[in-house]
Amino acid sequence: MRNQDISVAKAKKAISDYKKAIGRPDGLAELAVFYCESCMNLLGYCGMDDEGYFNALVRMFEQALKAIVALKPDQQASFVVRLERVRSEGHNWGWGDDMDDLVAEYGFAEE
Repeated sequence: MRNQDISVAKAKKAISDYKKAIGRPDGLAELAVFYCESCMNLLGYCGMDDEGYFNALVRMFEQALKAIVALKPDQQASFVVRLERVRSEGHNWGWGDDMDDLVAEYGFAEE
């Protein structure tokens, strides 16, 4: 992991560029969910303690939920499962509650 460029801004710009260029809801959902998964993977390797990084993760988690809601119901399940893993791991870092609230707000909370 030494000398790796960790840039939230570059990752978010790539998603923004995709949205402007193509903007397909399934592609946006994939990129946003992948971003969240990658953030959790990085935390697993590095154990970063950076509030800005966590805030960016939670904001992108919400963007992923917005993209998923725009999909047909039969397209949503796999993305929701992947975000559920992110949310579950988020509890290990103290950010799961924020993600819980977002999941409930977007109607994906388990009954």
